[in-house]
Amino acid sequence: MKTLTIIKPDDWHLHLREGVVLKNIIHFTSDYFGRAIVMPNTKAPITSIDKAIAYKKFISEALPKSSKFEPLMTIYLTDETDKGELINGFKNNVFFAAKLYPANATTNSSLGVKKIENLYEIFELMQESGMPLLIHGEVTDSEVDIFDREEVFIDRELQPIIKSFPKLKIVLEHITTSYAVDFVQENNIGATITPHHLHINRNAMFFGGLNSDFYCLPVAKRENNRLALRKAATSGKECFFLGTDSAPHLRKWKAFCGCAGIFNAPVAIESYLTVFEEENALDNFEKFASLNGPHFYNLSPNKEKLKLVSRSNKVVEFINVLEEKDIVGQIKPFHAGEILKWQVEGIFN
Repeated sequence: MKTLTIIKPDDWHLHLREGVVLKNIIHFTSDYFGRAIVMPNTKAPITSIDKAIAYKKFISEALPKSSKFEPLMTIYLTDETDKGELINGFKNNVFFAAKLYPANATTNSSLGVKKIENLYEIFELMQESGMPLLIHGEVTDSEVDIFDREEVFIDRELQPIIKSFPKLKIVLEHITTSYAVDFVQENNIGATITPHHLHINRNAMFFGGLNSDFYCLPVAKRENNRLALRKAATSGKECFFLGTDSAPHLRKWKAFCGCAGIFNAPVAIESYLTVFEEENALDNFEKFASLNGPHFYNLSPNKEKLKLVSRSNKVVEFINVLEEKDIVGQIKPFHAGEILKWQVEGIFN
């Protein structure tokens, strides 16, 4: 039996949702990750200091009292974001970063930014203060093919931002294309890569009929893009780091309404590790999962260690969502019904 010990990882892109769903799923992340950047696209987006404080309080109350997990909060940018609110929130350690959603790009993004140039004064302040900008990098123009939206965003929006604000700390989140891989490496920015984009290409959405289980935004792309992402993630290069984009939806919404998002938190570490083993890159897993992110954000790595073992690991078909003791819904995890070859053994100092 092979074993692997790494510094405890962090998740630099996570959706925790709200209410009963959050209470049921947070432990999948808090058990094995030290920190996570929590996305602000809740039903009522996190657009102010007060909302961020209230959301963090709810998250903290859902954790066991002994938990060392640290949620890092973000502010949801709009065309009307208040400069003082943003900078005061950052300076007072309420906001770890700001999240840019182009309007209607993904779940709960209808209040997102309609014209990115409207935020240039905000970006100037962020550059001066060192506040990171996290970007969902897709245009939403109806005339742009959904499989081209990331590349068009990079050319149309991201390049001008980088040119205008060369010292702004930028993360292009959940990249999906070889074009994005090359751009990140050439422009001194960071990028997160999800486990699902390393495992599936766009065929997964149509295998055996229209399959919403593999529908996410940005959508999975062609096979050559998946291979480029695997090469980037396993390369050990500091600009690429772990960000699951784990996004749970109750089964009634996911199966019948096709909500965008893949819930990978229950098996994220094992899913990533499977890819690194297949790519003969186990030696680089700690860099991707535990070191590159903290380095980019000027943070110290976690002090605890995570032990993993190569053991047969059957993934459950569904995870029950409980309110008190009653089942109020189910969520289907990534790799449902599959057998993975790795499993988390535990945490130690």
